[in-house]
Amino acid sequence: MRPSTFKKSVLATNIALLMSGAVSVSALAAEADAEAVNTDNIEKIEVRGLRASMKASINAKRFSDAVVDAVTAEDIGKFPDGDVGESLGRIPGVSVNRQFGQGQQVSIRGASAQLTRTLLNGHSVASTGWFDQQAIDRSFNYSLLPPEMISGIEVYKSSQADITEGGIGGTVVVKTRKPLDLEANTLFLSAKGDYGTVSEETDPALSGLYSWANEDETFGVLVSAAGSQTDYQRNGIETLLGWGEIVPTTFQQDRERTAYNIAAQYRPTDNLEFGLTVTSLDLKANNANTSIFLFPTQQGVSTCNQTNAAGVCTDITHTGEGGFAWAQTWAREAEMSSDTYDLDFKYEGDNFTLEGRVGNTKADGGTSLTSNYGNSIGQPGDFAGHYDATGEKILIDIANKSFDAGDFNDQLATAGWALKKQPNTDEETYAQVDLTFPVDFGAITAIKAGVRYADHDVTQQTDAVIVGDIVAKDASEYYSGTISSGAGFTLPKPNFDAMIRDAKASVDGFTRDKSGYGTLNEKNLAAYAMANFEAEGIRGNFGLRFINTDVSSDYYALSRPEGEYADELSTDKSSYSDVLPSINVTFDLAPDLLLRTTAAQVISRPNYSELFATPTLPGFNDGTPGNEKLVTGSVALNPFKATQADVSIEWYFGGEGLASLTYFIKDVSSFISTRQELNQQIGIIDPNTGEDNWTVSEYYNANGGRIEGVELQLQDSFENGLGYSVNYTFADAGSPAENYPDKVGVFSDSSKHTVNLVGYYEMDSFSARLAYNWRSEYMMRELPGFYGNRQHQDYGSLDLSMNYSVTDWMDLTFEAVNLTEEDSIQIGVSPVDAPNVIAEFKDNYPVWSFEGEARYKVGVALRF
Repeated sequence: MRPSTFKKSVLATNIALLMSGAVSVSALAAEADAEAVNTDNIEKIEVRGLRASMKASINAKRFSDAVVDAVTAEDIGKFPDGDVGESLGRIPGVSVNRQFGQGQQVSIRGASAQLTRTLLNGHSVASTGWFDQQAIDRSFNYSLLPPEMISGIEVYKSSQADITEGGIGGTVVVKTRKPLDLEANTLFLSAKGDYGTVSEETDPALSGLYSWANEDETFGVLVSAAGSQTDYQRNGIETLLGWGEIVPTTFQQDRERTAYNIAAQYRPTDNLEFGLTVTSLDLKANNANTSIFLFPTQQGVSTCNQTNAAGVCTDITHTGEGGFAWAQTWAREAEMSSDTYDLDFKYEGDNFTLEGRVGNTKADGGTSLTSNYGNSIGQPGDFAGHYDATGEKILIDIANKSFDAGDFNDQLATAGWALKKQPNTDEETYAQVDLTFPVDFGAITAIKAGVRYADHDVTQQTDAVIVGDIVAKDASEYYSGTISSGAGFTLPKPNFDAMIRDAKASVDGFTRDKSGYGTLNEKNLAAYAMANFEAEGIRGNFGLRFINTDVSSDYYALSRPEGEYADELSTDKSSYSDVLPSINVTFDLAPDLLLRTTAAQVISRPNYSELFATPTLPGFNDGTPGNEKLVTGSVALNPFKATQADVSIEWYFGGEGLASLTYFIKDVSSFISTRQELNQQIGIIDPNTGEDNWTVSEYYNANGGRIEGVELQLQDSFENGLGYSVNYTFADAGSPAENYPDKVGVFSDSSKHTVNLVGYYEMDSFSARLAYNWRSEYMMRELPGFYGNRQHQDYGSLDLSMNYSVTDWMDLTFEAVNLTEEDSIQIGVSPVDAPNVIAEFKDNYPVWSFEGEARYKVGVALRF
């Protein structure tokens, strides 16, 4: 417990009464724990091994004034998991989205992943996506971050005035290492081989770190870098919206991740310090999505044996007569990168501390070229058999499930209508200054105030191809060999390089697709004042944060009578401001027992895709009938806003033990949803279908959301080397069903139940950890995007890691992720009477399922 320096004051007593009602708190004094540290120097702890990592994480939680959980590296270059998202998923209340195998996005306490704010060393970090079928949002893609470069992560679940706004769910602070925190000439090197059970490929990963400091330790430079190449493959079954197709599919991606971090520190005096950090993250994500489209009810002679309540045939027998199938590959050149330059300073005067930073962070992402190759495949008799969609996965038992390039019925050529590029950019220039000075106002020990300004620009763009000569070729030019696919199918294996080469050869230039272009500028100003207080048996802070945001969006206006876009850009503008109060109070009930209470108002700004004023036409002329949409965003949308509170009891026992119980509540007064109307005429004829038949979608501010839940956490270690960590989260995140087009009244990405079970052994030179993470079902919402709104069924992952220290300077490592090869199963759960929902997304129809993959990593690490 912290030493008490002030007696209780009237203010402190009033705060206690405000936050804990009629509870009478006894003030207890105790000597300071010799190992106690505050959150400012957690990263300076010499962390070695599992037990030390968990000890450092407990300290971060114990001595914070806010509700904080942390993950700390076990050693230089050794994060607890081989994936940053997986490590975050071990924290109570944190759930991970693993759509493409890795932990890409995290949601906290039942709030959507887009409501999680991510900071790198305390500042913003720009992020874009690589996939052109996903909306541009504010979430950070954690697959960019190599875990070897990270020293620790803190997750703030409550707010305080000096934390950058934007995280209704919470704020994740990722920390990298600094040179003056390490011994001079520290060197780390590692190499791993990564094997996937679906791709059946072994992929390399390399990382390294070197830290140098001068003899006086007044100047230091640290360089860390990591690189990996992964052949990722995802096999599954999809259904295409509105067509009733069943589509075995294979997604292949060549992931080349490179990252480096350069940090310099200059400390000319004990009171003055400067720092410069340059971070570059890049993921090349070229991908090919190969599918075979089966039409069991649309082509040929078939019998429907069973129909669900939504009118969809779920049990089909096909005779094979008149059968037809289409095979195709979408080949995309894709990449995302993020570069940040951050300059910070800190000066400690006799009676004040002045610190600040200025920097720029920029991300580029999206596709530089999208192409499509396809044609009919197989013979009618191949598709005779049984199609069963009565369960959570579609079962297909037909005459032939194996196809190669020779089974195409005609030559192939790149589809001119599909050729395009969709680059996106995200950039922020920011400046921040903070002033802290001690005071003697009773229990108030310090006042902290600051101001932050950020100028943020986002651009989305779609450029259509001016199509030149397209030459049809034999399928063997574009496919060689075979690949496994969903539902036990074998499909032709695409030659990505040949497809992209010939697609580029057919490009005579690009022209801007005005329906896919938009810019967004946000000017965000924030100012805050916060008081820290501490008295006998009580500590915490309270404060106010003022925010002001000016938003503008450039776009091409749509002239509906003519069905064309204007030649000149239009601009829509809006602004909003708010005052966000917060209070955090911790009571020392006993030397090892804390009562923590918090309350705050928090906001998250709308996603970028919701603010673009462009009336976009995402399904325009894309070759998919029924996919035509008109989507309208608005800069006038108000941010997500919530009033939240926490009450927790935390018992720190036995030196390394923790037992805690936390109750939390978030009253969401404003959030953003979509409204959709099907079969609308907007005065535009789609060239591909020849019809004026659109789904009209718009964003609006909904209300009435509420998230309420509890977190249970228990962990300890023993002298025999064994230890454990267990946590459970219950989050009831509901809102009126009418707030969602799918009519399912729960927040996106929210699982009602989340469980983590970790057991480990560490003794002498060997350690091992077995971890199981499980979350209950949750809604995935991507409307008005291609994939729609559906429910992901419960998911659990069993992971194993082991480490053997051969010498003081060499470790052998082994990691296994998803040992049980858990499948990703997604079903349509909208009620039958939902008016604007396609039938396949109702009555538990199995819309998507993807086969689970186990990954095994073997490596060696050297430390000097």
